Amino acid sequence: MYVCICNAVTDHQIRQAAADGVSTLAELSERTGCSDCCGTCAPLAGEILAEAVEQTRPRAFPLPLALAA
Repeated sequence: MYVCICNAVTDHQIRQAAADGVSTLAELSERTGCSDCCGTCAPLAGEILAEAVEQTRPRAFPLPLALAA
């Protein structure tokens, strides 16, 4: 779906930008033009970006507990 109508930026493009390493709305705006015009899309774009960044971040596994000797 289109998130930024002014610059024709889609949710797919936002998710792809996150996969490419974008992690802030400012970076997203630089790369795609999203939210650099009227700004109406900024809340939704930020939400989609945050979700996508969380999904692309490697999951941390806890270290195993030391076994008693």
